[in-house]
Amino acid sequence: MLLIPCPWCGLRPEIEFSYGGEANIARPADPAALTDEEWGAFLYLRTNPKGRHAERWRHANGCGRFFNAVRDTVSDFFETTTKPGELPPSGGKS
Repeated sequence: MLLIPCPWCGLRPEIEFSYGGEANIARPADPAALTDEEWGAFLYLRTNPKGRHAERWRHANGCGRFFNAVRDTVSDFFETTTKPGELPPSGGKS
């Protein structure tokens, strides 16, 4: 079983978590100024790298909080998890 380190609750089983998508996506300053294609790209187009990747997760069946993680998509290894607003110790693709 994969254990995920929640920054508030510690190591917990993966079934308690839900994936929240790619982390560090900046919302457009003026969404109304975007074309339909630009808005669609913001909503749906995300990178899907092989290797280290910055992600957002939610401890849905625990504290209910969102957090950021740097995870290797090949090995499924969580290198680090941080509370929102905190910087990871070193890197992660943003």
